[in-house]
Amino acid sequence: MRGGEQAGMSVKPFSEMCVLVTGASRGIGAAIAERFAASGLKVVIHYHTSRGDADRTAGRCLAKGAARVMTVRADLSSSEDIRRMRDELDVHSLMPDILVNNAGVSRFGLFTETTEAEWDYVMGVNLKATFLCSQAFVRYMIRQRFGRIINISSVWGIAGASCEAVYSASKGGLNALTKALAKELAPSGITVNAVAPGAVDTGMNDFLSEAEKEALLREIPAGRLAKPEEIASLVHFLALPESGYITGQIVSPNGGWQA
Repeated sequence: MRGGEQAGMSVKPFSEMCVLVTGASRGIGAAIAERFAASGLKVVIHYHTSRGDADRTAGRCLAKGAARVMTVRADLSSSEDIRRMRDELDVHSLMPDILVNNAGVSRFGLFTETTEAEWDYVMGVNLKATFLCSQAFVRYMIRQRFGRIINISSVWGIAGASCEAVYSASKGGLNALTKALAKELAPSGITVNAVAPGAVDTGMNDFLSEAEKEALLREIPAGRLAKPEEIASLVHFLALPESGYITGQIVSPNGGWQA
């Protein structure tokens, strides 16, 4: 190492860094992208099919002060697509110092009625894509001896949920991957953490009826759903250079629901 330089101590100001947020066209991902934009970072917004939503998120990021904004399309279940995305970002000098693996899908239903195809789809988006994206970008972080990988998990990856067995399993696997990768990458100055929210006010909960939502709120000590911006604030904190001693953690903002 060069004089006085330590692994994990960034050689560039936070405001000059680049963040890639997967699944950032709406919901939690969009809120995360906008939070980093407000700090003046370069922001890459990944989407799969929702180009219009991604463009609108990009517009909000620019309005909030992002140094640069780029949208990029990729099917995260395809290693070839992810390699293409990585090469595209490299060409545009937008390799991420911070990777937020946010893209995710849910599946609600009885375990006995869950098909193998549904299992493969949920695991592919929620777990395999995180593996592929992290692998694609971590070499860049290792070379510069600094990086942040933040995985968006779920409280159900910790506690498990009835009628969400596949989703819970995918997020539980994500938590284990987070802990293992944190140990492997710590000597290279890279932190790996997971944020495991409770119920958040996004479209992912639209399948709940009004009665089910009211019952859910009665279970949460805080008496409300989380706002996407609250999850984004925690992700932003974990990405800061001064958060370099926090790694391998599964942090669950859930309003006291699963304390």
